[in-house]
Amino acid sequence: MNILDILVGKPIRTSEERAEQIGPAEGVPIFGLDSLSSAAYGPEAALSLLMPLGLAGIHYILPVSAAIITLLVVVYCSYRQTIGAYPSGGGSFTVARLNLGPSAGLLAAAALMADYILTAAVGISAGVGALVSAVPSLLPHTVALCMAILIAVTILNLRGIHQAGVIFAVPTYLFLGTLLITIGAGILRAATSGGHPSPVVPIPPPPAVTAAMSYWLLLKVFASGCSAITGVEAVSNGVLAFRESAVDNARRTLTIIIFLLAILLAGISWLVNVYGIAATNPGQHGYQSVLSMLTSAVFGKGAFYYLTMGSVLVVLSLSANTAFADFPRLCRAIAENNYLPHAFAYRGRRLVYTYGIVILALLCAGLLVLFGGVTDRLIPLYAVGAFLAFTLSQSGMVVHWHKHRGPGWGPKAVVNAAGAFATGITVVVILVAKFAEGAWITLLFIPLTIALFVAIHRHYHAVETLTACKAPVRVAGLNEHPIVVVPVERWSDITRCGIEFAARLSPEVIAVHVETSERADSLGEEWKLYVEKPFLDSGRKPPRLQMVPSPYRFVIVPIVQYILDVSNTNAGRTIIVVLPELVEGKWYEYFLHNQRARLVEWVLIARGNERIFTVTAPWYAGHRK
Repeated sequence: MNILDILVGKPIRTSEERAEQIGPAEGVPIFGLDSLSSAAYGPEAALSLLMPLGLAGIHYILPVSAAIITLLVVVYCSYRQTIGAYPSGGGSFTVARLNLGPSAGLLAAAALMADYILTAAVGISAGVGALVSAVPSLLPHTVALCMAILIAVTILNLRGIHQAGVIFAVPTYLFLGTLLITIGAGILRAATSGGHPSPVVPIPPPPAVTAAMSYWLLLKVFASGCSAITGVEAVSNGVLAFRESAVDNARRTLTIIIFLLAILLAGISWLVNVYGIAATNPGQHGYQSVLSMLTSAVFGKGAFYYLTMGSVLVVLSLSANTAFADFPRLCRAIAENNYLPHAFAYRGRRLVYTYGIVILALLCAGLLVLFGGVTDRLIPLYAVGAFLAFTLSQSGMVVHWHKHRGPGWGPKAVVNAAGAFATGITVVVILVAKFAEGAWITLLFIPLTIALFVAIHRHYHAVETLTACKAPVRVAGLNEHPIVVVPVERWSDITRCGIEFAARLSPEVIAVHVETSERADSLGEEWKLYVEKPFLDSGRKPPRLQMVPSPYRFVIVPIVQYILDVSNTNAGRTIIVVLPELVEGKWYEYFLHNQRARLVEWVLIARGNERIFTVTAPWYAGHRK
């Protein structure tokens, strides 16, 4: 068993893909973690902006949360229809490209990529924030903790979607259970105390009033709170991950996720208002998350508090899984349309899109280091891409219904139009409210990503045009033998292997040796004894040994130049370069030997022509005793 088998598991056959498909029970932790975990930081992001209002600011969380939940319901209805219309995966890129055109599709793809990268970063940083809230002494190690969690999430996703769903199920349902118990107990305490419950653990006093309420501030609060809605699209992107009936299972999963999220947002917002809980400054001494203060107010800091905060920590950290589940699928769709390298469309050993997972991990790591792993610094960048993708997807669905005009298409189009309008307005609000705080970075990332898409697409189109061929195979000249050139350093078993292989390809073999030392004289004698004599004894023409002087001790350039000269001198002839190569017995022994054969091959690829071919003649040291 090798290291890959231990880390990510043994390879899965393509025929075993059915066993990797999931149902709603696994779908909720895989595709719903981003949405559900946002209940832990969405209300807090809104409350952080209300801090200048002091105690009065807490009361605004209820109307803001009501507006966010209303928008959540509208988006849910829209995406429920998208799942049915595009059962093969109706993500924003697919819907926008097919209905609004390629440009809209690329805009949706770039927006979604930005959203998924930030989803992963925000989830992990929020998880570490919950840990730091419970154990303040860990604050200086925030970035290191983020990196450790990122590595763990990456490895879990490389193990496959089914296994990830099973692993994530326990902390997800523990998180939901503890929060629902906290909300239920908090409501019961409020009801039995006439609406004024006394916290078990004193709540930090709200900050002093430093500003007055304004519509501008309210818009900024709403924009921050909308981070709780991101991730709703995940299920529509991953319909094919569900077992049959995939559409029904995807819709059930989406319904469960949205229902639970609405309860969490409403319950947390109401209890925060009742208990008078204000946000504290993240990244500073004495910071406590809103959930930490709420749980301790309801139950105190006993075993249940630490169980709840532990589940919050794990789920927030694992919420990055939604991005890791969807980002590779998005990259696969983009790559299949020639806007990303084709490697993104290849599934790895565990039937996951390995390249997408690894690239997402690297981009997420860069963001976490850049912003110090603090959630509040990442939130302003967060919702722009998600809501822009929502708007394009729902607009595309309106066009889809208008094109097909099936039974009941009118009401369906109205639902999607309402979703497009609501999310479109939200995009504008978020951009205006969050532009100076970092949203401009997303606006810069999206056009740069689109430019990358276009450049890659042009390259693939140019290559396809250049290599297009409708001509038949040219049979004339196929009987003419090629000239075979074999670079030789010294006489050895490796050289003998290369010469024997070359002689099987053609009777015209040239061995080229670069003279950089006294070894040339001994090579000449060995050549006569070990090469020329056996060939002459068998009545065959022996390979010719060509000495190439190199006064400055260069090796690669003289060999390549000689091969190019042979090609120019023999116009129309095929040149095959046989490269004898030692294959080391252990991987680390690779670094103990020069890799001139590989360098010659690379330089010939760069400077050669269509008549020069290279082939390796490997000699395996690991098989010798």
